[in-house]
Amino acid sequence: MSDDIKPWYKQFWPWFLIGLLLSSITFSLIYLAFSIRFYDGSVGGDYYERGLAINEQLAKQEHAQALGLAARLRVDNRTGDVVVDLAGPRQPERLHLALIFPTDSDFDRELTLQHVREGRYVTTLDEPLRHRWYLQLQPEAGEGAEWRLTGEASFPSDDEAELEPGL
Repeated sequence: MSDDIKPWYKQFWPWFLIGLLLSSITFSLIYLAFSIRFYDGSVGGDYYERGLAINEQLAKQEHAQALGLAARLRVDNRTGDVVVDLAGPRQPERLHLALIFPTDSDFDRELTLQHVREGRYVTTLDEPLRHRWYLQLQPEAGEGAEWRLTGEASFPSDDEAELEPGL
């Protein structure tokens, strides 16, 4: 009974187990690098208050609906012009347009549009828009606005985006 026992480093199972260990370490380091590079923020400490504020946002949209407000938005990506035509009884001197990128808040933009004539507001973009955006139109920036119109659009596009009191 002379079995020829090979040394451990010439056998399959030790290398298989070492390979599993090294692959798990490698993938863990890759995931760590991705999580650091593409950090998407954390849940804010005031998440409960933000949740309660949803009722206020709905009230703003209901108020816009009661006023009969609606708007159309056009963006010319060649010139950077943003034109909003607001229909309704209220025509403030300026409007606040929030462009919200669905997946990364670093791309969000806030624009102030100036009233140029009856119901028409204009501003200019610094750089062209790409992909899909959520749109929020208010008479002033911040949470204190009286009403809000919402919509969504994909850019570049020659089509108009409709902004309505969404509920």
